Amino acid sequence: MSSPHGVVIIGAGFGGIGMAIRLKQEGVHDLVVLEKADEVGGTWRDNTYPGAACDVPSHLYSFSFAPKSDWTRRFPAQQEILRYLRDCADAHRVTPHIRFGSEVLEAVFDEDAGVWRIRTTAGELSARVLISACGQLSRPSMPAIEGLGTFAGKGFHSARWDHDYDLTGKRVAVIGTGASAIQFVPPVAERAGRMHVFQRSAPYVIDKPDRPYAEWERALLRRVPALQALHRAKIYLSYESRIAAFVKYPQLMDRAAKVTLRRLAEQVADRDLRRALIPDYPMGCKRILLSGDYYRALTRPGVELVTDPIERITPTGVVTRDGKERTVDAIIYGTGFDAGAFLAPMRITGRDGLELNEAWREGAQAYLGITVSGFPNLFLLYGPNTNLGGNSVIFMLESQIRYILGCVAAIRRHGLAWIDVRPEVQRAFVEDVQERMRATVWNRGCSSWYTDERGRHVANWPGFTVAYRRATRRPDPRDFQVRTA
Repeated sequence: MSSPHGVVIIGAGFGGIGMAIRLKQEGVHDLVVLEKADEVGGTWRDNTYPGAACDVPSHLYSFSFAPKSDWTRRFPAQQEILRYLRDCADAHRVTPHIRFGSEVLEAVFDEDAGVWRIRTTAGELSARVLISACGQLSRPSMPAIEGLGTFAGKGFHSARWDHDYDLTGKRVAVIGTGASAIQFVPPVAERAGRMHVFQRSAPYVIDKPDRPYAEWERALLRRVPALQALHRAKIYLSYESRIAAFVKYPQLMDRAAKVTLRRLAEQVADRDLRRALIPDYPMGCKRILLSGDYYRALTRPGVELVTDPIERITPTGVVTRDGKERTVDAIIYGTGFDAGAFLAPMRITGRDGLELNEAWREGAQAYLGITVSGFPNLFLLYGPNTNLGGNSVIFMLESQIRYILGCVAAIRRHGLAWIDVRPEVQRAFVEDVQERMRATVWNRGCSSWYTDERGRHVANWPGFTVAYRRATRRPDPRDFQVRTA
């Protein structure tokens, strides 16, 4: 095996591209980005379903160190986000560092040599520092429904959309009513001959104040960079102010829920349908969704909302608990992602043969969501407890990137073989996070992808993003065990 690289990054989505850009800006050029697909983009490459878009405004859903003045809409569509990531990788000369078609199978830490031995589908390599940028929303989740594999028609997950299959005039079943489904249901409803939307739990859906940017607005932002920075800051502060309702004063959500239900009543005249669309849990406990046309789509002729639980799938359709079968030509699974899997299905082995799945047998955890005790020189982007309910995850990624840069700089500056967060430091952080979760809206009695199968909160950060940035301002040497080279 050749000499170890300085840094190897897994994944070429937002986290991986951003990390590589900042490493290069700090003078670290001995880096490799391993990407299993044939292009960059991560979740924005994979999710190409009709209507795919972001629910965070464009100027906040982008890097502060790579601003884009000519976003076409207030909320960016999937194609424009993907184009932005491609442009970032090219403009900052990250693309030559990417090895496409290289899925990581295993990474083992060689404690004596102080390197990670990495095995991929395209060969082997090693690295002094290993950074995972796989994210939380990269592995589609399929529901555990009896007979799922027996369906004789066309079936696919929303993150694996089959664009070759024409849905025009077809009888379509949609299973799931999460963030992806409320985006693709309206355009598919316009084409399908008949649509059955199977809802297990009604989501809270608020209006999405989207609109195109006028040409004069884009020109002004382009010519006055300070105005663009001010616009971004205004959006950030607006979203940051809402976090109080998620993490400190969840009772504020009750007021917002009343407004949301009034909007539902205005858009859905049918009393039975409206009743079925009223959530049975406190607002914010699950992800709040944005849409300007979802409710109207459900009122279209030929669209049925089904709330009876699914009992099984047959070769010809979907059977609910009442024994009724709805015969369909296609089933679309809008059932989200296995958010708690993090680095799965990779096998990651740290010091003393400790395997990450074993270290996380009680649930995924990491100090600051970035470092895991027993796994030296391994850093996670968008790791456990770094997701948000009310602001841009790109802001969180930039905080993590800055922290990792500080760790990499310390390793290089002091000639360290490796650094490993102390177990007591990680334990104290995790206990604090779980204690703070008790006061949040996510702890108000519902189950969601924010928690693991044990009901433990593994996804979200229980505070303001500014607090997270302060916590990750710089690595504290006292938090780590170190070994000199």
